[in-house]
Amino acid sequence: MASKVKAAGGVEKAKSATAANKGRPETQAAPSGRKSSAKSSAPKTAVPAAEPARQRDDLPAIALAIPPAELDAQNQAYFDKCVEKIGFVPNVLQAYALDMAKLNAFAGMYNDLMLAPSGLSKLEREMIAVVVSSINRCYYCLTAHGAAVRQLSGDPILGEQMVMNYRAARLDPRRRAMLDFAAKLTERPHEVEEDDRAALRKVGFSERDIWDIGAVVGFFNMSNRIASATDMRPNEEYHVQARTPKG
Repeated sequence: MASKVKAAGGVEKAKSATAANKGRPETQAAPSGRKSSAKSSAPKTAVPAAEPARQRDDLPAIALAIPPAELDAQNQAYFDKCVEKIGFVPNVLQAYALDMAKLNAFAGMYNDLMLAPSGLSKLEREMIAVVVSSINRCYYCLTAHGAAVRQLSGDPILGEQMVMNYRAARLDPRRRAMLDFAAKLTERPHEVEEDDRAALRKVGFSERDIWDIGAVVGFFNMSNRIASATDMRPNEEYHVQARTPKG
């Protein structure tokens, strides 16, 4: 019985000591010389998650599940020539290959406007294509024809200026007037009038040149809308072409 009372008294003393120490700051126990069995509280280094494998941005060429038609001999030779000259077939041609008549019409008009003899240089025609595409925010045409401007001019900065804001480029009066006309014909065609054509004549464009400017503007406004409607993806090769200045 006495031992039980003694134990009880010890419990009471412990309770009193606890009450007395309430509110006092805790003191750290003196080290006993023994190694602590507690785990280290040092933060663990997080292992970064592996980056997912990058998928190609240019596949599929368009967002419409339309099977391609069988290429005829003429267009097969055309596609082979593309691979020989530039290393790939542009996705715009792959897209139009859904129908040989449509492919022929598109390629024929493009080659006539952009490559046939004209008072406009090939570079000037490509500059118009990029300015129109910049206004329309056409991903395909900005990428593909921005690369063409870089290649033909040998000037990567000019290519970027055409994509972002042609007015930032230090252009001669002829090219500035040409691009101002292209921009107005794209943004506000109903406002184009004789004064606009007179401004082109003033810097040396002929009547036929003005026709060609209008034709290139019209073609790329159409192409931009087809590309946007189908989510046409530019070939990845265009992104890296002609990024180093010539000379």
